[in-house]
Amino acid sequence: MRLYLSSFRMGNHTHRLLDMLRGGRETALIRNAVEGQPFRQDSLDRDVGDLEQLGLDVTVLDLRTLGAVEQLPDFDLLFVRGGNVFTLRRVLAETGADAAILELLHADAVVYAGFSAGPCVLSPDLRPLAAVDPVSDATDLVTTGLGVLDRLFLPHVDSPGHPETADCTRLADGLAAQGLPHWRLRDGDVLVRDGERDELLT
Repeated sequence: MRLYLSSFRMGNHTHRLLDMLRGGRETALIRNAVEGQPFRQDSLDRDVGDLEQLGLDVTVLDLRTLGAVEQLPDFDLLFVRGGNVFTLRRVLAETGADAAILELLHADAVVYAGFSAGPCVLSPDLRPLAAVDPVSDATDLVTTGLGVLDRLFLPHVDSPGHPETADCTRLADGLAAQGLPHWRLRDGDVLVRDGERDELLT
């Protein structure tokens, strides 16, 4: 299984992403974590530009579009951008993309990458993230993550300048005080899996 999970944007270790792609270039930029929020073309263009600067061929994909989930095996990289993790989880469940992505990952047929909500949804339990992402943004709430990770993925910790850093740091400190394991990432950090072992790159 191949994962490149960044706290924010591409992170500081994009050479590892390119290594895992093994020459593959076809990239699906999945934007559904911001579904229902005011559309920002500049933010989307920024993400496309970040990927294209790595030499990747980018297709912006809305999982709700007819046939989109069936297209997932055509890509070398699924890049799932940030937004609201509960919104993203609902879309994955309603479209069947969750099962499709898990099948591709277990077959090592694709690299899964992204930042913020994109990696968070791979956690086993999303309920602690209600302290950061408003659940009111997501109807038909699903709080069980995809379970690819063995613990909560928590981005933006101790990251001055990010609007969610105070809430994320407070949540991380609370989990640590309770002795609950979690992945604690500052912006720039990346959690990588290439095979069976997880490696936090700071």
